[in-house]
Amino acid sequence: MPVSARFIFAVLVLLGGWGPLSTAMATDCSRTYTLALHDHGLLYSAETDLGIDRDVVDELIRRSGCKVTVSLMPRARIWQLIESGALDFSLSGITNAERDRFAGFAWYFSNKYYLLVRKDSGVSNLAAFEQNDKLQLGVIRSFRYSESANRLVDKLQSANRVTQSGGLAPLYQTLMQGRIHGMIIEPFDFPALDEKKIREATAILEFNDSAVPHGLIMSKKALTATQQEQWQTIISGMRADGTMRRIFEKYFKPELAGAMVNF
Repeated sequence: MPVSARFIFAVLVLLGGWGPLSTAMATDCSRTYTLALHDHGLLYSAETDLGIDRDVVDELIRRSGCKVTVSLMPRARIWQLIESGALDFSLSGITNAERDRFAGFAWYFSNKYYLLVRKDSGVSNLAAFEQNDKLQLGVIRSFRYSESANRLVDKLQSANRVTQSGGLAPLYQTLMQGRIHGMIIEPFDFPALDEKKIREATAILEFNDSAVPHGLIMSKKALTATQQEQWQTIISGMRADGTMRRIFEKYFKPELAGAMVNF
C-alpha cells in the first residue's frame, strides 16, 4: 500500500470512521428520505422521544450519512403510505403475503406474542378465551402477529368480537375498564403492565408460535432494489458488529436481548 494510502487508512481507523464512512459512500444519499415511527412501548415513546427504534434510526442516519426526516404516525397510516410510495421507511415491521407486494424488509430482531387477559374473565388458556363468545379482544388497527395470534384475531373479527384501537394506551384503558377482556402484547409492552398497575388484574398466556422476525420496512415504490440492498447492508452491519445487541441491552436483560437479535 502506498505511503499516502496507508496514512489515510490509519487516520480513518483512529477516528473510528472507516466503517461508517465506507457505508456512507455506498449508500445513495441523493435526496432526503422519510421515516415514520409509531408509539409502542419500549420500541418508541412519543412522550420521551426514546426507545429501541429511535436508537436504530439514529444509528441508520449516522452510518448512511443521509438526511432522514423522522415523524410519528399511527401504524395503519404508515402501511398506507409505504404502499403508495409516499413514505420511504418505518421500523419493527413484520411481513405477510400482502405486504411483500409493496414492501422490502431488513430484519433486525424477532419476538413472540402473548395474550394478556383479565383475570376476572375466568380463562386460563387460549382455547377458553376463543370459545367464550362473551369475551372481547382488543387489537391495534392494521397490526398482524404470529400465526396462531392472527388466526384468533381473524376468527373473533368475523364474530364481531374484536375492538380496534390506534395504539396501546387506549387498549390498556379499555382493558382496565372491562370493555375488552384481552389484548395481544409483545415483550416491549411488559414494563407498561407494572407502570400502569395492569399486571395485578391480568394474566399472560403464550401463543405456541415461533418468534416472528421484525425489520426495517422499505417502500418498493419509493426505493429501487439497489437502494433497498444498501439499507439492508447497513442493518446487517449493525447486527454483525454487535451494535444492535447493545441497543437492545439498554432495554432488556442480556439473555433476552441476545435471543431477540441473534435469530
